[in-house]
Amino acid sequence: MSFSVTDPTPRTKWFAGLAVALYALITLMPLLWIIATGFKSPADSIAYPPKMVFQPTLEGYVNLFTTRTRIKEADLANLPPADTWYDRIVREQGQIIAGPSRYGERFMNSVIIGFGSTALCMILGTAAAYAFSRFRVPLKDDLLFFILSTRMMPPIAVAIPIFLMFRNLGLNDTHIGMILLYTAVNLSLSVWLLKGFIDEIPVEYEEAALIDGYTRFQAFCKVVLPQAATGIASTAIFCLIFAWNEYAFAVLLTSGTAQTAPPFIPTIIGVGGKDWPAVAAGATIFLVPVMVFTILLRKHLLRGITFGAVRK
Repeated sequence: MSFSVTDPTPRTKWFAGLAVALYALITLMPLLWIIATGFKSPADSIAYPPKMVFQPTLEGYVNLFTTRTRIKEADLANLPPADTWYDRIVREQGQIIAGPSRYGERFMNSVIIGFGSTALCMILGTAAAYAFSRFRVPLKDDLLFFILSTRMMPPIAVAIPIFLMFRNLGLNDTHIGMILLYTAVNLSLSVWLLKGFIDEIPVEYEEAALIDGYTRFQAFCKVVLPQAATGIASTAIFCLIFAWNEYAFAVLLTSGTAQTAPPFIPTIIGVGGKDWPAVAAGATIFLVPVMVFTILLRKHLLRGITFGAVRK
């Protein structure tokens, strides 16, 4: 029987698998707890010691998407029977539905601003990265360092100047203002990441396309972009995560029209105070778009950047 010093032994594989499983469990535990809390009643969500086994309910999701008001028991008894399951859940709490909540609106703001800024950042970042990678740009190194320097301080450090500038320009509490702001913050990250990916694409591919009669733009679209799909996908995920989860700018620069979900979710109040099941339900739903976006791009994340390229 041959033995290789480079191949892991069965015992090593077993310990590695156990370590990965434990790490995944520890990492996913907070997420699983949030999801479970969304299906608890308000009493179960604050029970001590915490309840691991509980009667699931959709009360948190109903409270998340509705605005309720409490009425007297006599008035509640005189109402006609509840027509829907969520109306029955609300009436069991001694309340009636007064209207929809603003969570749906805030969630859509997050979708518009998050994906809008990510798309704009990818367009500008890919173009800038291609220019830095393929052309002789004067003071290239200085410009790249200047772009990188915008990430050397926390974004909140410039929050007050940005607030004053947005107020003068009329961009406070607007979708376009938040999209431009998140694009400006993420642009340095996208340029640096994408330049590294484009540098790894053989320039001979473009030269061959140019010889065949392609224009520079056609060679960029049909040769460079497919090869850089991995870098674009991974960079887009990083940019979306920042724009999706950003809290400080959203609190400072939005209050109504363009307010996103992160500053809205902590303000959800129940009858007796903080409605933790509704907060957990809002956080759970808020995780879904980023998770779906990452799953849709997973095949690009698993491919090598030189996929299909000829090795030198």
